[in-house]
Amino acid sequence: MTHYEERLEHDLENIRGRVRDLAERVDVALGDALKALLTGDRELANDTILGDLVVNRRVRKLDGRCHAFVARHLPSAGHLRFVSSVMRLSVALERIGDYAVVIARELGQLESELPEKLAADFERVGDQTRSMLRQAAQAFDEGNADMARGTLTMGHAIDVSLRSVFRDLLAEGESGSRSVNDLFALGGAINRLSRAADQAENICEETIFAATGEMTKKRLSSVLFVAERDDAYTQLAVGYARKAFSESNRFESAGWSAADELEPRARIFLEQRGLDSGQLKPVSLEELGSEILQFDVVVSLEGRPEGHIAHDLPFRTVVLEWDVGVPPNHLDQDRAEAALEQAFGRIREDIGRLMEMMRGKEVD
Repeated sequence: MTHYEERLEHDLENIRGRVRDLAERVDVALGDALKALLTGDRELANDTILGDLVVNRRVRKLDGRCHAFVARHLPSAGHLRFVSSVMRLSVALERIGDYAVVIARELGQLESELPEKLAADFERVGDQTRSMLRQAAQAFDEGNADMARGTLTMGHAIDVSLRSVFRDLLAEGESGSRSVNDLFALGGAINRLSRAADQAENICEETIFAATGEMTKKRLSSVLFVAERDDAYTQLAVGYARKAFSESNRFESAGWSAADELEPRARIFLEQRGLDSGQLKPVSLEELGSEILQFDVVVSLEGRPEGHIAHDLPFRTVVLEWDVGVPPNHLDQDRAEAALEQAFGRIREDIGRLMEMMRGKEVD
């Protein structure tokens, strides 16, 4: 190994060591902030808040080392990807440190101790988030893209846990057992945990880029259309969306109690417009089962869906309600045709707007 190669490797290891130190510090800060919140330890909370000053200084020194590395070695290819990823990763870690400070500060807003159930909720989400953060940091340190990809899947379990926490917070509010001030403080704390998990995902994406040069491809977002029988308007929505946006999203449908087959006039309407009805079949929410937890967006075309869904949807799932008119099932022929035409127009417009928001104007 030449003198230049030795100096290059020495500088790279110095940066890696600083990243490890920074990741460990923000992990400890997050753990301490949660412990302070759950135990009412104000001294620990204050130490966590003041400790963020150290984190900020370490971030600045790490950025300085990265700039010096670029100036000294004029890196290219893998080395350039690595140092640019470190600079973005340092921002993610600094933000996690900031989230720990907010959680620690929320202790000062609480008027009473957390009940046992809520404490268990926070502890569970905290453990999941810190585990994801540690694994993401390890993947980056090792340059292990496969580990990073596996770590990204941990986000789903955190989403489910977050939904449970917010449900329990809502129950506390409805019971009147806690003040509004407490509920806002706890809501703010759990929100910061959610954001910390998001930053762990960002670290995984930077690992994949640094190790392989690949920009992580976002998975296809998934949309579920629901209505009582899943035999008319939901099928129009799926038929149109699959033809227009199949490269951008996954589309399915389900009903509270699905019909045996498509409403005949809806099937004819689909076929007349060149939309494939052969692959469409009504499905019940019961048949769909826990698969509903995989959808990013649930769109109800027939009233509020919550009372019909047996599962607690993940925290990130968005539930929408679109008013597309009265279903054609019990209308005469002329009125049914008019209703289908009107509903189809609304559905196309609403799907177009949804896709633009989810995937951008460039989506085909």
